[in-house]
Amino acid sequence: MRKRKDGKEEDEEAKFELYDEGGLAYMVYPGAVHTRFEHSLGVYWLAGQTVRSLQAYQGSELDIDRFDVQTVKLAGLLHDIGHGPFSHMFEHEFLPRVVTGPKWSHEQMSVQLVDYIVDEHHIDIDSDSLRKVKEMITASYVPSVQISTQSKKEKRFLYDIVANGRTGIDVDKFDYINRDCRACNIGCNFQFRRLLDSMRVMDDEICYPAKEYLTIHKLFATRADLHRTVYTHAKVKAIELMLVDALVKANNYLSIASHISDPAQYWKLDDTIMKAIETAPDEELKESRDILRRIRRRELYQFCNEFAVPRDKVEHFNSITARDIICCQKSSGVTLKEEDIAVSNVRIDLSCGKDNPLDRINFFQDYSSERKFPISDDRVSHLLPSCYQDRIVRVYAKKPELADAISDAFENLQVKMYGGTLHATPEKKKQRRK
Repeated sequence: MRKRKDGKEEDEEAKFELYDEGGLAYMVYPGAVHTRFEHSLGVYWLAGQTVRSLQAYQGSELDIDRFDVQTVKLAGLLHDIGHGPFSHMFEHEFLPRVVTGPKWSHEQMSVQLVDYIVDEHHIDIDSDSLRKVKEMITASYVPSVQISTQSKKEKRFLYDIVANGRTGIDVDKFDYINRDCRACNIGCNFQFRRLLDSMRVMDDEICYPAKEYLTIHKLFATRADLHRTVYTHAKVKAIELMLVDALVKANNYLSIASHISDPAQYWKLDDTIMKAIETAPDEELKESRDILRRIRRRELYQFCNEFAVPRDKVEHFNSITARDIICCQKSSGVTLKEEDIAVSNVRIDLSCGKDNPLDRINFFQDYSSERKFPISDDRVSHLLPSCYQDRIVRVYAKKPELADAISDAFENLQVKMYGGTLHATPEKKKQRRK
C-alpha cells in the first residue's frame, strides 16, 4: 500500500494494480499483462502532453493556465478508477445478469469514488476544480447537453482530451491502443504523435489538419482490429463466459453486485475475487469453484460455430439467445436446455455504432486557415469501408458431448433467419504428429 504524507494508506489508488487492463486477454495473449494503474499513468502523462502542446501553440489565445493543466491530468489519472473486476466484463457481461433497473456505468462510479476519496482522506481541492475533473471523466458517457452550463462557457475543448464524447479522439485511446498492440505483438500503424502535435482549437473544438484524415481513420481501424483480434477472440470470450457464470453463481452468497451502490465497499472489489472463490472452502461456492477449475485446466466451453450478420441486416439485428437456438432444435437424440448453451453477441465498430466517426470531426487546411470543415470519406479514398459495424454471433457448448446437437440447432436458426447456412460447423482440428 502507498503511504500519504500524513501516513494514511492510499488503498483506493493501490487497487488499480489489481485490475488487469485487458481483462482476461492475458489467458490467450500471455504478453497482455498490464494493469489499470499503468494505463492510468499513461493517460495522465498523455493528457498533460496534449494540453501543454495546445498551450505552447495557442496559449495566449486559449488562456490555458496551470490549473487547466492540473485538472486535465487529474481527470486522466482517475478516469478509470470506477472499473470493476476484469474491466469491461464486469460492467457489460456480469452486471446485466444480476442487476435490474437503471444502467450502471464505470464512469459514474469513477465520479462517486473521486468524491469518496476526497472526503475520506480530507483532500484539500478547490470545489470548482473537482467539478471539472468529474465532468471530464464522464464527458464521453454523459451527453454534452448535461455538462454544466458553466463548464460549457469555460474552455469546452478541455473536456475532449481525456474522454471525448464529441469525436471519440482522446488520449485514453492513444494509450490503450498503443499499449495493447505492443503487448499482444499486433502491428500498430497509428501514430498518435502526429495528432497530438498537429491538433488545433477552433471555435472551442479540437480540429486536425486535413492531411491527417487517414491517420485518424487508422486510429479507429486499429481499435476495431484490437476488438476483433484480442478483446473478442473466440477463446477469450469462452473464458469470459465461464468466469461470468462462476460470478453469477457466487453472487447470492458473496453479494458481489451489492457493492456497486456503495463506493466505500466497491473499491474493495478487484481481480483477486477469482482466487478468493477458488480457495474458499464454502460449499455454497462449489459450482463456481468447479467452473474456475475448468478454466485453469483449459477445459473451456466448446466453440460450436459463429456467423457474421449480413450487412443489410446489421442495423435492426437483435441479439441471439440460447432460447432462440433451442427453438430451432430438431430431433437429435438429446433435449437441449438453455443452461447447456453460451452465446456471445459481439459488436465491433469504429466507436460510433453504424456511423462513420470521421463525419463528426472538423479539419483545417493549414495553420493559417481560419475556417474548419468536415471531410467526406469519398474525397479521400474509395478504398475506405462503406459499412462501419460488424455483428458476430458465437455459440458455445458448456458440455462437450452436446456440441454437435447445439451446432445443428444453430445452423437451423441461421437457415430460418437468412434462408441459408452462412457458416459450416468447424471440423475438429487435426493433431500434429509428434
